[in-house]
Amino acid sequence: MGRQSVWSLYLHIPFCATRCTYCAFNTYTDRHALLDDYVKAICSEIGSLNNFNHRIHTLYFGGGTPSLLRPFQLEEIISHVLINFTYSPSLEITQELNPRDATEEYLHAIRKYVSRISLGMQSVNPSELQMFSRDHEHSHVVQAMEYARQAGFDNINLDLIYGNPGQTLDMWRDSLHAALELDPDHLSMYALSLENGTELKRRVTYNELPLPDPDLAADMYELASEMMEQAGFTQYEISNWAKPGKECLHNIQYWKNLPYLGMGAGAHGYANQTRTVNVMKPEIYIERLKNLPPNPLPFPQTPATMTAEPIDRQTDMFETIFTGLRLLNEGLSLTAFEERYGEKLEAKFADEIRRLTRMGLLWQDGDALKLTKAARLISNRVFQEFAVEEET
Repeated sequence: MGRQSVWSLYLHIPFCATRCTYCAFNTYTDRHALLDDYVKAICSEIGSLNNFNHRIHTLYFGGGTPSLLRPFQLEEIISHVLINFTYSPSLEITQELNPRDATEEYLHAIRKYVSRISLGMQSVNPSELQMFSRDHEHSHVVQAMEYARQAGFDNINLDLIYGNPGQTLDMWRDSLHAALELDPDHLSMYALSLENGTELKRRVTYNELPLPDPDLAADMYELASEMMEQAGFTQYEISNWAKPGKECLHNIQYWKNLPYLGMGAGAHGYANQTRTVNVMKPEIYIERLKNLPPNPLPFPQTPATMTAEPIDRQTDMFETIFTGLRLLNEGLSLTAFEERYGEKLEAKFADEIRRLTRMGLLWQDGDALKLTKAARLISNRVFQEFAVEEET
């Protein structure tokens, strides 16, 4: 697999106080009584990989709502990670937080372990927050930022969503201005996706809300890019902007298609050419981790693994290309690709690269292949060109 010296660890906390109308993740609003047992289970899953001999450099608590973990529960999980895994001295530990949970007391307590936080701002507009069933107001975000800085956090991300039903360009501009006024270190902005099974998809389907306009969403994306550049942020990935040195190392692990372990109910992982998915329901997850098998399972499986799908070479190659091209500044390293697969990217995909370059969608910058600005809005079209090779 080439130069894979460091790994990442994702921990899924599937509990929420309320369910957002756009959310299709594995989350539950009626399982809070399981939280203590769940923490024990996730610590048990961490300990089950006693044959893990790689170094981790990022740890990410996602959800769900990881800020429902009490500080001592967070400490217990992190302690198990540090005991069981070798880790980088500069280990990046990120926790997602609901702005309402980010109290002064909570942020000071978790600062002992967490180096980076991500706040779900989503919008400054009250009507959009209500449409999303968010349980916070913008004032909670403002207060959370103030408390976080006081606690010593110097790497804070804000999440925003655009392309929403009924959202205007001015409404989006207001959210961008409000976010920049809070002086975050990082911004993640995602175009709304109407996922099957979500309340928002149902409401749009039954004409209770207008269908989002993709052309308007493209204008919103371009506006965000312009405003972020003027504010001194670098767009290092299609949906992510950062101040210099504040890029999210955990997400970069994904974009370089490098290995990560996923633990917790419904967590996904990718390691040893295998994609793993854990059992979804917290009750079943907890039960599986109560009685560990006498012999370790084949790595990277754990007692919680529901499926372990081998990834063939062609699929892995394609995923490395499309994730790597998402890194707008760094691009896809030609040298790293050759070291990983023993083939030159520019030889194996010569026709595709030549065609996309001629169309003004790709360009080569030294050792890297990169998307042009024109390609950012239609990046999936670029990626699909490389998928053709997979099917032949």
